[in-house]
Amino acid sequence: MTIPHLPVIIIGGGQAGLSVSWYLCAEGIEHLVLERHRRFESWRNNRWDSFCLVTPNWQCRLPGWPYRGPDPDGFMLKDQIVDYVDGFADSFDPPLREGVDVTRVWQQGGVYHLTTSLGVFTADQVVVATGGYDSPIVPPYAAKIDPAITQMHSRDYRRPSQLPQGGTLIVGTGQSGVQLMEDLHRDGRPVHLAVGPAPRSPRRYRGRDATDWLHDAGHYQITIDRHPDPAKALSQTNHYMSGRDGGKEIDLRRFALEGVRLYGSLAGASGTGVQFLPDLEKNLDDADRSYEGIRTQIDAWIAAQGIDAPVEPPFVKVWRPDREITQIDLADQGITSILWAIGFRPDYSWLELDCFDSHGRPEYTRGVTQVPGAYFIGLGWLNTWGSGRFLGIDEDSRHLAGQIVARDRRLRAA
Repeated sequence: MTIPHLPVIIIGGGQAGLSVSWYLCAEGIEHLVLERHRRFESWRNNRWDSFCLVTPNWQCRLPGWPYRGPDPDGFMLKDQIVDYVDGFADSFDPPLREGVDVTRVWQQGGVYHLTTSLGVFTADQVVVATGGYDSPIVPPYAAKIDPAITQMHSRDYRRPSQLPQGGTLIVGTGQSGVQLMEDLHRDGRPVHLAVGPAPRSPRRYRGRDATDWLHDAGHYQITIDRHPDPAKALSQTNHYMSGRDGGKEIDLRRFALEGVRLYGSLAGASGTGVQFLPDLEKNLDDADRSYEGIRTQIDAWIAAQGIDAPVEPPFVKVWRPDREITQIDLADQGITSILWAIGFRPDYSWLELDCFDSHGRPEYTRGVTQVPGAYFIGLGWLNTWGSGRFLGIDEDSRHLAGQIVARDRRLRAA
């Protein structure tokens, strides 16, 4: 039986993989995209009902398919995002096979071998576009929590009615955690929030969206090799804010005034007992320091350019904790559910290539690994802040496709 061979195979049919495909189609490079589920599965089925973009619609710039809707400064809802990415895929009809699971990739004799649910394929070059959201993170001590307490990861949350009546403890204050907190709070649910070290950002400042100012100032063009603190950039949680209701800031202190109960980072749990670190005030202050730092950065840009922009009053901390609560009993507090919003881990166990560091993280320069013909796309800070996001995926995929095309020509000439 002849094993199908392709010059290039792309693993993953999200916006990253299909953006590379767009450029390869334009260059006439034969290739195949393999997707485990349906194209754009994460947008379709791994978001809650009220989900919307955090960055403005104008940042949606897939290859040949910029946002063309009536609200460039707005924030698309989940179904609108799906329509946008589906329109992109339909615009060039990529060579995509859906429902194909890739379970092993290895190299032999300079050729890549892929074991899939359709059988074995071989390829000269392989692009890994599976993202970094494979395995939801839940701490080991979650297994020790009283089974009467419903536990759910943010990936599985869709709407408040999924959770039992009573209070909910949300763990994590990245973009997902704070938005789910607001979703439940607006539904009238009692909400308890374990506040981690995530930074926060202003939404509108001095007459414009903060991301507009930062874009004009060149902030999003800073590459990882020119970043003043690359390690921090790679490890830091995204700044939290919201695109809901036309875009808004998330100030946890204001939610505390509205009745949301705030605690420090979750430290452990067993039965109905939960322990927190005494770091709530520190985490709130650190988030505000990030917030004020972005405002200062924008102020400096406005001053340097001589821009006439309205001046806003200084930031005021409207609430501080009276004390650090380090332990609660879930039953005593009426908490019937826990919503884990502490992120994901990538799973590269199927990828048997020598392109990982001692911690299992892929090593590359702008997505190009030291293994000839092996590439990554769609990961955070692949090159800039916009990598892995709609803003930067076009630039990243164009660069990667250029590398792939150049190597394909060398192989053909050999």
